[in-house]
Amino acid sequence: ALLLAVLLWAPWWALHGAPLTELSGDQDFQLFLQRNLEFTRKIRGDVAALQRLVCDTLQLCKEDELLLVRQDLDIAQAPLEQCHRRTFQAETCFSQIRAGLRVYHGSLATIRALLPGHAGLVETLQLDMANLSSNIQQQMEDLGLATVTYPTENQDPVPTFSSQFHHQVGSFFILANFQRFLETAYRALRHLTSL
Repeated sequence: ALLLAVLLWAPWWALHGAPLTELSGDQDFQLFLQRNLEFTRKIRGDVAALQRLVCDTLQLCKEDELLLVRQDLDIAQAPLEQCHRRTFQAETCFSQIRAGLRVYHGSLATIRALLPGHAGLVETLQLDMANLSSNIQQQMEDLGLATVTYPTENQDPVPTFSSQFHHQVGSFFILANFQRFLETAYRALRHLTSL
């Protein structure tokens, strides 16, 4: 999750004191939000399709049935606390969204290994995630917010699992965590459109 709305919620200090209400009338900003809300919705749909494949192919469908196994797995969960309304900071929210997209981009390699017949869907999803991250970075630069440029090659290690079953359950939780991440990012973006 995905992340754009959060970033734009708190740029007031970065924009020389301009209140956010001035941003809401900015047509370029509104266009950015609308375009990337659609983009985030598409990514969420692709993640949901992968979740259905994991359910249909591996019979891993219910999170509560897998929680005990999860304790044995080292599954990254990208934070988005700066994108929640109470703690909203636009700059850090956008940065958290981009960092999270990077983490999940690498983690999706485990899904591709598990479902080789659906590698095309995983690769399309990874490309969309890279484009969303790039869109956010461009918008941050346009707003004068600080950005971090990540190397194009993925520096984060891909999760490793001790057994095939752990690989399957780990993949289930990567997708579940990513879907929650996307929902938070989507809510943040949608909130920005209503300011």
